[in-house]
Amino acid sequence: MNAIAASRRALAAAAIGSTGVALTGGALAGILLTEAKLARRWVGVPTTVPPDDNGYYGFCPGEAISFAVLGDSSAAGLGVDRPEQTPGARIACGLAAAAELPVRLTNVALVGARSADLDRQVTVALEADPDVALIMVGANDITHRVALTAAVSYLDLAVRRLRAAGCEVIVATCPDLGTIEPIAQPLRYLARRWSRQLAAAQTIVVVEAGGRTVSLGDLIGPEFSAAPHEMFSPDRFHPSAAGYAQAAMAVLPSVCAAMGYWPSGETAPDPSREEGLMPVAFAAVEAAERPGTEVAPAEAHERAGGLRAAAGMLRHRRRTQLEAPNAARASAA
Repeated sequence: MNAIAASRRALAAAAIGSTGVALTGGALAGILLTEAKLARRWVGVPTTVPPDDNGYYGFCPGEAISFAVLGDSSAAGLGVDRPEQTPGARIACGLAAAAELPVRLTNVALVGARSADLDRQVTVALEADPDVALIMVGANDITHRVALTAAVSYLDLAVRRLRAAGCEVIVATCPDLGTIEPIAQPLRYLARRWSRQLAAAQTIVVVEAGGRTVSLGDLIGPEFSAAPHEMFSPDRFHPSAAGYAQAAMAVLPSVCAAMGYWPSGETAPDPSREEGLMPVAFAAVEAAERPGTEVAPAEAHERAGGLRAAAGMLRHRRRTQLEAPNAARASAA
């Protein structure tokens, strides 16, 4: 199936369970436009650059695992001061501890990147011959109102290129932009709806391309409400070191599992945790509603009428506490 066909199927499936909203009337359109301008002005243009987190992590001997990070400003770690605080560095450190091997991190993410930039990033990342790759993208597609079908078609192509090179792929799906404080209602409601639709569509194309996803959703939303100055950076849009730690703890188990370094006792789905096999479209929608949920490829299964449907294995993996940032980095490349 080509990327365009896959993205169209993803768009249709992402609408499952959607409440819908009618954007009618010039007054509402004017309100949304004004709110969008105010939110952009409040966040502003980034005046800092992410720290350079490329390098080696872990202190055990052996052949290093090659780990690539692709995506936007969140993947790059915009909002923190030290390399060890980025999500890529935290996950590299956790993977090194689980595998008892060093991890070489190559971060090619770009501030402001949209899904369309992934093709270029994959080309650069493949030069490092990655064993596993993490993609974090989608927020800028939402803020720039990129068509969902276009956004996921670029993601589909990126995952397929990495998988064809023998690289395991984990995609942290689009976060819930409805949790961002500068965004007011009704734009906040729409941002949440668009974010979750994109996250569900991303899961469908990624799983069908052979990768796995972890939903971010409003992962740090409750924590932000309780401690906004701790979980978000000063721009109140990008996470702080504590916010990135929350995201990294959610993604790390899936990275380790993809590489075969997750505890063997937790490989089988646990029905008591509402884990199991289901059509990938339904798994995608459920994951978008529940942060920290993994959806991985599974064999196609039989459904009513004798048709074959793509299936996803849905899991709610237990998070692992990560090392303190000052103990994470072993050496720079």
